[in-house]
Amino acid sequence: MSKRQASSPSPTSAGRDHQMFDAEISGAVLNLSLLKRLLRWLAPYKVTVAVSSVLVLVASVLQVLLPVIISIVAIDHILGGNPDPASPDLGLIALNGWLSESLGWAPLFAAALMYVVFQVSWAILGHWHRMTLNSAVINGLRDLRLDLFSHLESRPASFYDRVAVGRIMTRVTNDVEALYEALRGLGTLVGEFVPFFVALGIMLATDVELTLWLLLALPIMGTVTTVFRRFSRELFRRARLALSSLNQNMQENLSGLTVVQISGREEENLERYTDINASHRDAELASARIETLYGAFTDSMSHLALAAIVWIGTESVAAGAMSLGGVVLFTRFVDMLFQPIVALGEQTNILFRAMASGERIFQALDWDERIHEPLEPAALPQRLRGELEFKNLTFAYDYGETVLKDVSLNIEAGERLAIVGPTGSGKSTLIRLLARFYDFPDGKIFLDGIDLNHIHSHDLRRRVGVVLQDFHIFSGSIYDNISLGDPQISRERAIEAAKTVNAWRFISELPEGIDTELSERGQNLSQGQRQLLAFARVLAADPEILVLDEATASIDTATELLIQDALDKLTQGRTSIIIAHRLQTIAEADRILVLEDGQVREIGSHNELLSQGGLYSTLYSLQFQSDDAEAQPAAPTPEQD
Repeated sequence: MSKRQASSPSPTSAGRDHQMFDAEISGAVLNLSLLKRLLRWLAPYKVTVAVSSVLVLVASVLQVLLPVIISIVAIDHILGGNPDPASPDLGLIALNGWLSESLGWAPLFAAALMYVVFQVSWAILGHWHRMTLNSAVINGLRDLRLDLFSHLESRPASFYDRVAVGRIMTRVTNDVEALYEALRGLGTLVGEFVPFFVALGIMLATDVELTLWLLLALPIMGTVTTVFRRFSRELFRRARLALSSLNQNMQENLSGLTVVQISGREEENLERYTDINASHRDAELASARIETLYGAFTDSMSHLALAAIVWIGTESVAAGAMSLGGVVLFTRFVDMLFQPIVALGEQTNILFRAMASGERIFQALDWDERIHEPLEPAALPQRLRGELEFKNLTFAYDYGETVLKDVSLNIEAGERLAIVGPTGSGKSTLIRLLARFYDFPDGKIFLDGIDLNHIHSHDLRRRVGVVLQDFHIFSGSIYDNISLGDPQISRERAIEAAKTVNAWRFISELPEGIDTELSERGQNLSQGQRQLLAFARVLAADPEILVLDEATASIDTATELLIQDALDKLTQGRTSIIIAHRLQTIAEADRILVLEDGQVREIGSHNELLSQGGLYSTLYSLQFQSDDAEAQPAAPTPEQD
């Protein structure tokens, strides 16, 4: 029995609905379970969050005290001469008297000093609160983004066969940014609702009737906010989906820009992008219209409330039931009464976007599709012999028909095996399975007698060096691209590898040699130079098994001579598997495997297969005729005669 993680349901792509990454996720305005899960990333910064909470509470109290100083202390007590105003003064009258006596200042000047100190303190504490909150949120989301990147980086090739990269990029970038705006907005709401309750208490103590009249506006604003939220949910969902489609379309077009320009598809692609962009614009404009309408309504409610305060308050002052300072206090508190509802309406859109973004992020984090790894990985020797064996291997991708059918093959240690066959015959699939990019049954592929499924994929891939036709260049220097961050590959070792595979010729001519920074995807290097750099990377890693998958497909003849010499050096002392469409490249292999429709049709040396007159002979003849025709001079035209 294989010692693999097979006790739980298979986490491979079989039976999974990858289309859910393209599905429309509407989310909820306030998903408490999602928020609770999100707070796990803020847990390491709970002290910072606690400090921010204390700061916002103190700042909120100071915000309420500022209008009290003006209305109760200054207007009613000092200017009105009322020693005991009806409105609560929260001890500020006593504080004002103490300052006036201690400093020998006039009471009004002492009140002004109190106002300035409270105002500056409120501003400083509010800024401190926002900075500490932002620090905790930014650090927490940094950790979330790292976890998300690490998780996506470990997903198998089968996952990215089915899911568009643009959709994944949206989750790592835009969706995490939406969470930042939401968490920051929650801190804003806390800063709005604390003054709301404190101000409400003071207003009830000052004039119950007027306060109740003003409170009647809150259900109206709450109802309008609910209706606004309901209308805006669909609009923001459409805008988010359109943005994701824009990212995906942009990524597809830029990654295939060469093909686009060669085929002259610029206009067609622009039309498609224009349509998607127009959908995004329409959704955003509709959202902006409803937001503007909602803003106009809330402003109108505030002005109507002020009118009610002036009307009712004036009558109360005339009747002696309320002081002038109390009326002023109400006018200053009305914003604190309505602002939380307005802020909640504004934050509703952000919260909705964040909940949908959170669902998408956790959908990706919870996607446990992976390659099975052994529970007890086999211990590999310091140096493998490199003997490979395939036993009755049959394989089919989850989304297609069977690609390999009962393939059996032995590759001796140090042997150079070439694999040829028509397109779709299963050549590249065989290599992908050798590197364990996909799951396959136990007992099908062996390395030095060890079942590949008993070797951890990370350990295996350090022993298998793969050179593809499309060699990927990372941002960084040439040395970085050879060593790939492996501390065991020193500069001297990288230079020696580059010299061995003939890459040092062009590297030494670059402005900064091996320290030359490469542009995106290595566009400042030719195809041949990138291929030689790929050989240097593999040689520096020194794997026991070398795989070349169409490694010389797009190389000119002069460069191919350099590469052929590099290949001879690279394959010495290691098992090599070469896939190429140029049969001349593989003619010197020890043996040649011919695949057709996923089955082994022929195997033998170049001369043996030619003498059999089978499929290899046919492929070789067609290739030879094609190359010979290209080499022949063009026939003269009648005009030339």
